[in-house]
Amino acid sequence: MHINATLIDLYHVCKRECWLHANGINMEQTSETVYDGKLIHETSYADRSRKYNEIDVSAQYHGIDLYGKIDFYDTHNRIIHETKRSDKAEKAHEWQVKYYMWLLQLNGIQDVSAILEYPQLRQTSQIELTENDIEHLKNAIIEITQLKDMKECPPTIKKPICKNCSYYELCYINEE
Repeated sequence: MHINATLIDLYHVCKRECWLHANGINMEQTSETVYDGKLIHETSYADRSRKYNEIDVSAQYHGIDLYGKIDFYDTHNRIIHETKRSDKAEKAHEWQVKYYMWLLQLNGIQDVSAILEYPQLRQTSQIELTENDIEHLKNAIIEITQLKDMKECPPTIKKPICKNCSYYELCYINEE
């Protein structure tokens, strides 16, 4: 099994969306929200790509391949910069960044910090990784692996965040 940062994020938002994505059902290409997020990411900090490195980082945990693509990493100061469109799924964003921090730690890079940035809101958050966070991530990875292997898709969560989800029409096709 291959776990990436997207699955970590989705796991913390909606188990159904995580299951769909993990099983190859991807709807992001049709989502205006996802497109807007990519545009904000590319245009908010225009000179950032010259200052910081994009890195792919991988590791293994209990035979599970872990992968992350960190868009902006300041190698000198060991700071991850993660840009997001909205803070509606802020906790999931935090877990995604903590996952990146843990992956770097698994690769021998210690004392990494992170900044979660919401340019449209003009907000930033400092993110730290604790031992409890690492335990949570280990459990989440095991649960995502089990979730992916389920024969049936988990039920809808029926939350306000669903209305902006790229899977909305798929999940609620039979509802009026």
